[in-house]
Amino acid sequence: MKLGVNVLNFGPPATADSLRRWAGLVEDTGFDFLMVGDHVAATPDVTAHYPGPFWEPLTTLAYLAGITRRVGLGTTVLVVPYRDPLLTARSLAGLDQLSDGRLIVGVGIGWARAEFAALGLAPGRRGEITDEYLAAIVALWADDEVSFAGEHVRFTDVDARPRPHQRPHPPLWVGGNGDAARRRAVRFGQAWHPLRFPAGWLAAEGLPALRAAARAMGRPVPDLAPRIVLDPTDERRDDAHRLTGQGHPDQIRADLDELRALGATHVLLDTHRDDAARDHDHHRAVLEDAAAWLQG
Repeated sequence: MKLGVNVLNFGPPATADSLRRWAGLVEDTGFDFLMVGDHVAATPDVTAHYPGPFWEPLTTLAYLAGITRRVGLGTTVLVVPYRDPLLTARSLAGLDQLSDGRLIVGVGIGWARAEFAALGLAPGRRGEITDEYLAAIVALWADDEVSFAGEHVRFTDVDARPRPHQRPHPPLWVGGNGDAARRRAVRFGQAWHPLRFPAGWLAAEGLPALRAAARAMGRPVPDLAPRIVLDPTDERRDDAHRLTGQGHPDQIRADLDELRALGATHVLLDTHRDDAARDHDHHRAVLEDAAAWLQG
């Protein structure tokens, strides 16, 4: 089971130097991959949780690809309706080529209504738009010349090269905790990427629902690649009132053991707790300490 780091690409401490230090942390402490978040229009509903400046994820990953050598690079999650799928497919294929096949594409439908409005998009249709855009992106990755006809996007005889380094394409992780996200993961994803969920929820509810969706659709069950909080405390916390990844280090180690037993291939560790204005050195220190007791 591979462990990754959610790099904070937002907040007043988010500078080019800070991003370099995040990349160095992941490479030097033995983590396997890093991921960054996505917002395009930093409206108040976004900045209430993710204060600016917010670094655009694909630009940021291109930079980080150039200063790292071994770690995976990904999005958690790229909001699919925000970008034309022709641009998204080309940008991601280029990133995968330039990083020698290290890209992981986490995707989602988005949630910030004011951000959708700023982009001239209808939030109520974001699910159907995401599904059609994902179908177009996968088609663009599958052949050199591609045509596609849908309700929200259509194009004819587009030269899609360069295609991704990884074949048939970079792994798609579909983010979200609800039924629609699980169905989308079964349809499109190589992995389901649930985000910040209560302790015990995955085994009791999330994975049974994923398996049921796969059976109903007659498709294989995708891999499990969750994002969990990393919030260590000196005292143990009540399991009934904590998220997976919160609590005493013994509880967090037990959470990771459970995820491994449930078949998780990757786990992304997320230190963000609506305090991105805090010095990012604090977040990196939490991860450095965790690396020591997770590997001990």
